[in-house]
Parts: sequence; C-alpha cells; structure tokens
Amino acid sequence: MTNKEYADILLPGVKHTWEEYEEMYPERDLPEGAIVTRYAPSPTGLPHMGNLFQAFVSKVFSDQTNGVFFLRIEDTDTERSIENGIEKILEALKPFNIEFTEGAISQTEYKGNYGPYIQSKREDIYKAYAKKLIEEDLAYPSFASKEELDEIRREQELSKQRLGYYGRWAKDRFISHEEAIERINNGEEYTIRLKSPGDFFKKVILNDAIKGKIELPENDIDEILIKSDGLPTYHFAHVIDDHLMHTTHVIRGDEWVSSTNKHLQMFEVLGFKAPKYCHIAPLNKNDNGTIRKLSKRKDPEATLMYYIEEGIPVGAVMLYLATITNSNFEAWLDANPNGKIEDFKFDFKKANSSNGSLFDLPKLLNISKNYLSRLSKEEIYNKLLEYTKEYDKDFYGIISKYPEYTKDILNIEREQKKPRKDYAKYSDIKQGIWYMYDELYEAKDYEWQKITDKEEIKNILNTYINEYYDENDDKDTWFSKIQDLSNNLGYAGNMKDYKENPDNYKGNVADISTVIRVALTTKSQTPDLYELLRLIGKDKIKERFNQFD
Repeated sequence: MTNKEYADILLPGVKHTWEEYEEMYPERDLPEGAIVTRYAPSPTGLPHMGNLFQAFVSKVFSDQTNGVFFLRIEDTDTERSIENGIEKILEALKPFNIEFTEGAISQTEYKGNYGPYIQSKREDIYKAYAKKLIEEDLAYPSFASKEELDEIRREQELSKQRLGYYGRWAKDRFISHEEAIERINNGEEYTIRLKSPGDFFKKVILNDAIKGKIELPENDIDEILIKSDGLPTYHFAHVIDDHLMHTTHVIRGDEWVSSTNKHLQMFEVLGFKAPKYCHIAPLNKNDNGTIRKLSKRKDPEATLMYYIEEGIPVGAVMLYLATITNSNFEAWLDANPNGKIEDFKFDFKKANSSNGSLFDLPKLLNISKNYLSRLSKEEIYNKLLEYTKEYDKDFYGIISKYPEYTKDILNIEREQKKPRKDYAKYSDIKQGIWYMYDELYEAKDYEWQKITDKEEIKNILNTYINEYYDENDDKDTWFSKIQDLSNNLGYAGNMKDYKENPDNYKGNVADISTVIRVALTTKSQTPDLYELLRLIGKDKIKERFNQFD
C-alpha cells in the first residue's frame, strides 16, 4: 500500500489536493514592504482591551505600508463558541473604528479573495495538507484515548519527565498501516498527529520583530493536526491559513512565544516560508504594588463597553494605545498636539519588548482631556448628543432643546492657545455645566470660600448687579468694574497691593469674584466667569442672586 492510498483511507472524501489549493490562493499583488496581517479571534466571547490593542497594532502597521488587515475567525473549538459570535465581535469593535480590508462579515458572508475566513468552513483545506504530510510520512493516525493520554501524563509526572506525546510515549507512531486500517474498520476513533522530526535538545531560533532573537527548544511533540471530529487544531490551522492568505506578519500576544517552535516546525515540514512573528507584551495593571495582567473579571477598564458607557472618546483610547505601541509616540504627540495617528511612523523596534505594558487609566484619561479640549464646539456637542441619547435621556432632552446655547457653554475657553481641560469623558460634562440650565439648577450647597458672612455676601451681590454689571461690557471693562467694586467695598482691586499689605483690606478681587461665581452657579470652580455671566443674562443673574437667602 502506498502512502497516498493510506492517506486516502485516513482522510477520505477530500475534494482538492494541496497543489490545487496552492493555485486557488495565489500571491497577493501588493507594493514591496506591504504588511499583511490579521486579527484572528475565537468566537467564544466579546473582545477585551487586550484584543483591541492587538487589533490596533495590526491595523496601524498594515495601514502605514498599504498592506492588508483581515479578520479570520478561529472557531475550531466548537464547544466554546457563542451564538452569533462573529457579529458580536464586529459589533464590539465597530465603535473603535477597527475596520478590516477583508475577512468575515458574518457566519455566512465575507469580503476578499482568500476566504472563507472562518476556519470551520475550511475543513477540506486542512485535510488536503494533512494528506500531504501523511504521504510524506510526516503524519500518522493516533488512536490514543483520553484515558490512555491521562495514564501517560501520570507516568511522566511520576518519573519527572516532560509532559506530552513524544518519543517513546508516542506509541501510535509505530503502528503499521495494516493495523491502523483494521482499527479504523473496527470503528475506533482517531486523530491525525504530526510525526515530529524535532530534537528537544537542539535549539531553534525565533527572530521576533519585537523581542529580537529568542532561542527555543526544537519541538518534538507529535501535535494533533486533525481532531477526531475532522476539524484542525489551532496550531495546524493557523499555519495553513497564514500560508494561503499570505500573511507576512503574525502579530499576537507574547503568551504564544513558547508555542512558536511548533509553528515554525509546521511551516518547515509543509515546505512553507514562515511569516515574521511579532509578539506584543500583555497589558498589565499595578494593583496596589502587585503587577498582574489586566483582567475582565477584576478590572472594569478591561472591557470595551466600559469606554462606551463612560463616554471616553474613541479617539483618545486610540491615542493611548498608540503610546503603548511605540515608546516614542508620546513625545511625538507632545510635539504635534494636533497630529493624527496615521501621521506617525510606527516601528516594531520601538515596541515594548519586556514582560508587559502597564495599562494606566489615569494617563488615558489625561490624554482624553487633551483630546476633548481640541474638539470644536460643534464636534463635542454632537458627540455629547450621541452619548446622552443613549445614556442620559433627560440631559439629552435639555441640550437638544438649547443647541446653540449648549455649544456656547462648551466653547468657553476652548478657542485659545491653551484650551481649558475640564472633561475627560462625555459623562463628565453634565456634572461640569448643569448649573447653566434652569431645568437642573438648584440654589443650595453653595461652596462659599473666604467670604461667608451672609450680609456681606448680599451686599456684594446687590451692589454688583445694581451698580456695576452691564451685559454690553467687553471683558476688560467687565474686569475693571470688578476691581472698582472690590476697592469700593474695602477689598483690594489689585492683587499686588493685597500681597504687599494684606492687613489693609478685607480681602481681594479674587474673593469678590468667587462670591459672584458661587452665587451664580453654587460652585467655587467653574469656567470663565465673564462668559458664564454673559450667557446666563442679567435677568437670570438677578433671579439667582435673589435665591440666595
């Protein structure tokens, strides 16, 4: 019996040969240096921040080389797959502008010429390449049951041997063709395993684009290629897919480094050129001095919905991911505050090659403050409208009722060289400007500061509104009048005078301004007081001053 005949018995009904599949998936017509990479999740749950980071890294390197970034669904673990898993993955990534050049669109649809992009629909392809290995005596059927494998593991643990199906433990690799066929005819289940040519005591070199040169032991494990249900294992399937889809760079988490010897070996035995491996560091968190991986179970910020529900702008999240993708991005952004991610040249050599990047939520929020401060009043209003429509319908109703007024509020201290940075997320905005709306304003919990005497406060307010305030004043005139008011009431209108002789005054112009500010808003810290007064208008100012009693 020839090996080809043997392969036909072990894997019957395969529609095409591996040579035919080679012809079906020709080389891509791309510019030199173009990176072809992928995001390849399993549809077992929603993406988390680590997944988004991996997708982001893959996308920016692909985009900057005019390459291809495709979505491949690795769903061979059918027991763990969730219903509508592909659609849920795409829906979770959509707000973050992760768009794919090609790949799966749903369980039944895809775009691109290298599909299907769902592994469970590529079963025939994997079997064709498994047959190739069987014909070359590089793969064999294994009938080892779970009980037998558990027994092997126990023996290895007792004798302090390496765990796995290799060497003398891989008993089925020595079964003759005749015995194997007889057992198949008797109805025994079997898998197809790699007949590994590796020697554990020899080294294989992984030239990782991020981590540099890594020495790994050669793989000598007879890995399962095709499971008893006919589907491939991850190790085998991704090698075939990356070859046929002409992936140039495999960008993935560094938890896969230790398995790369298996993958390099599979590329070699199949006669394929291996892609460049780029293992990115995991996202870690400093948990009261203990560094651990970011966890969906423990850390709200690990879930993507956290950013949507909190109203943290997607643009800020992406800028933060860029800072942990390349160490020099932050300095570049400081020098180019209006720069866009696509303007920056990412480099694998500038990526974090250590054991992990600290995920710093306060830093992300600080980036978000800068990001929001640079938006136009129209941009931030429209985004706020979009956010509140979903998460704060009452506030949505108010800002929808007063669109231009709300834009003017949001524009206070915005169009200047150093714009005000009050908000880190859209959910912060209501808390910062609620007092500007009669529907939300409550005259209580005044945050009085230095001046607390009730009669003194009333005197300041009445004198100001009746004798000094003119809504037609420009800002310089307005402030001069505040200074005059301060001087006339025994407060220093000039801060320099107050600092030189504080005992000569009841207080200073800042104290007077604070009284007006608090009476108007109840808050001691607000945006520019002149702008608030101008927007609220004299009649409402009087009304609010009169509410203080």
